[in-house]
Amino acid sequence: MPAESPLRPNVQKGALAVYPTHTPGSQPSSVIVFQFNPEAMKRTLAHRAAPAPAAGASGAAKEDVLRVAGPPLETINLTVDLHAADQLAEPEQNAAVAEHGLHPALATLELLMYPPTLNALAIEQQAAAGQVQVNPADLPLILLVWGASRVVPVKLTSFAVSEEAFDTRLNPIAAKVELGMQVLTYMEFSDSSIGRDAFITYQKTKEGLALQRRPGSQLTGIRNLIPH
Repeated sequence: MPAESPLRPNVQKGALAVYPTHTPGSQPSSVIVFQFNPEAMKRTLAHRAAPAPAAGASGAAKEDVLRVAGPPLETINLTVDLHAADQLAEPEQNAAVAEHGLHPALATLELLMYPPTLNALAIEQQAAAGQVQVNPADLPLILLVWGASRVVPVKLTSFAVSEEAFDTRLNPIAAKVELGMQVLTYMEFSDSSIGRDAFITYQKTKEGLALQRRPGSQLTGIRNLIPH
């Protein structure tokens, strides 16, 4: 007899993989696995405008209307739910949650928008020394991992949290975190970068998925209407 289907299938969890450096071959310093997969994801794509005509030019050729400077600007918004109930049911195995609630989980997400403390101190020292050229701090590289077809480099652009329940010490124990992300393309990376390689793979995967579509009977009566 065939094996029975499991009552609870193994659901792939979404995650954020954090890399301290873009160098190919580097390993993530942490992987933030979503406790619960967001129920919805909003994605927005906008054309990347082509360069303006050079000064003195008579205007762009008419065919330039279809030219773009590169891949579209893509933004992703999703809401992550966090709950400490399961961990608080076993406080001995979850000492950090028992003592701090969701503060550690929230801090881990929030710090994705901060440069490391050592980088911030270096900037202050450069400014105090009167250096005209102060090197900006680098944020870590983040890969949004959302199934096999969507592993894409992103920059966290917004973070909004609604803390909805607290323990007796006012530690948050239930929260919703709204994350806004900008997809980073090969145009934002150097030639040798984990992020560049990840985006190219992401786009190639998308192109491969598009080839899987078969319109079938939907083409009936359409071909005669299309200019040729």
